[in-house]
Amino acid sequence: MKQRVLSGVVLTLFAAAIVVFDQIFPLALNIAVALISLMAVDELARALELQRKWFLYMPSLAAAAALPFCAESQFVFLTYCLYTLIVFAAMIVYHHETTFKEVAVLYSMVVIIPCALHTLVSLRELNRSHGMFYVLIAVLAAWVADMGAYFAGTLFGRHKLCPEISPKKTVEGAIGGTIADVAVMLLCGLWFSQVFYHGTVEVNYLALFLAGFFGSWISILGDLSFSLIKRSCHIKDFGQVIPGHGGILDRFDSVIFTAPFVYLLVSFLSLAGG
Repeated sequence: MKQRVLSGVVLTLFAAAIVVFDQIFPLALNIAVALISLMAVDELARALELQRKWFLYMPSLAAAAALPFCAESQFVFLTYCLYTLIVFAAMIVYHHETTFKEVAVLYSMVVIIPCALHTLVSLRELNRSHGMFYVLIAVLAAWVADMGAYFAGTLFGRHKLCPEISPKKTVEGAIGGTIADVAVMLLCGLWFSQVFYHGTVEVNYLALFLAGFFGSWISILGDLSFSLIKRSCHIKDFGQVIPGHGGILDRFDSVIFTAPFVYLLVSFLSLAGG
């Protein structure tokens, strides 16, 4: 547990540093998302045992790393068009060495993972004044739900939530994670408005409540989805990059689901105003 908590604190501080220094070095977020996307796709390819098939593996890594630097939607479209052409051309050329099933699974994950994580960059661009607050909310909506569920489940867990996929998850943990998520979202809004901006900026507490409530359950969906992928690949963790947590995908699987949700939410309900 000590390793898990320590790693969680380090990751939170790292995310906070990116938020704080965004004005000085805005590319830090793009670089961080690119590295996370690249490492996530690498872990998935290794779980599928496709890392030796370089004609699929290398274009997938390149697409994952390039997407966070695509500022305009047409460049995102162009990136995926090129990736599609390269991967399917490779499938034709090396059809004796691969199968459509392998190509389809890897291709779909390279579309889903980097595209979902790219919404963190898009969140910042929604509001250049407070965009990094949006990014922080998107990440915390996933991580707080996970930590809250972990501690609540450890202390009060009795009823299994989905034992065939994730035996340790409990209904009590999910409820505790939701309560913790909502509380932290509202406290973040209070801190942002009253402490950071000394009351000069208003926040939308309804939007923060929705981010915490629905974000926690969407986070569970993401966690269970990637747990199912791990079971199908017969592995416990996607890697050992983060002590106590596993690989990058083990830590960011829920963010992959919550980030697009928060992006859609704040597109209609702004989290902060002038």
